[in-house]
Amino acid sequence: MNETAVIEIGREALWVILLTAGPIMMSGLLIGLMIAFQALTTIQEITLTFVPKIIVIFFALIFFLPFMMTEVVEFSQVLFDRIVALGSGG
Repeated sequence: MNETAVIEIGREALWVILLTAGPIMMSGLLIGLMIAFQALTTIQEITLTFVPKIIVIFFALIFFLPFMMTEVVEFSQVLFDRIVALGSGG
């Protein structure tokens, strides 16, 4: 295995991390921005901001979990295939 293959695996791993964490982070960011905008105009109670974020992130996890699992499983299968090919000398 040369440096190019290692860099390629690292690049693919970072891409999978972005694909799996991105939807959850974006949903948290969007609800956070909406709550921050609303908090500028009304009551600024710190606990009122966490409950909607937790609920939205929970539902985003439920919604995006099949996609996230598919991406991780596909990456793992490719990685395991590379490990087997490396062990067999190919």
